[in-house]
Amino acid sequence: MAVITITKDNFKEEVLEANKPVLVDFWASWCGPCRMVGPIVDEIAKENDDIKVGKVNVDEQPDLAQQFGVMSIPTLLVFKGGKMVNQSIGARPKEALLALLK
Repeated sequence: MAVITITKDNFKEEVLEANKPVLVDFWASWCGPCRMVGPIVDEIAKENDDIKVGKVNVDEQPDLAQQFGVMSIPTLLVFKGGKMVNQSIGARPKEALLALLK
């Protein structure tokens, strides 16, 4: 499944109302660790049809970043049934990101 660009306009529909777990990557183009995690997040999206993967550019969506208390990036949040159930801050290997979804 392709990675979805998450904005404040589609957040409710794409994340909170999703019928499967959602991994949301808060990132920015200038962030070195984000550039390391980005390809891993893309891989997870392609390899796992049972989850939805979205990315939030914190420079373009500061309200969403503030709403979830994102102070450092990359921050990855996992939502299930409309609720945040897990989070990770900083660059992590693929196995650690997949473990967030379990």
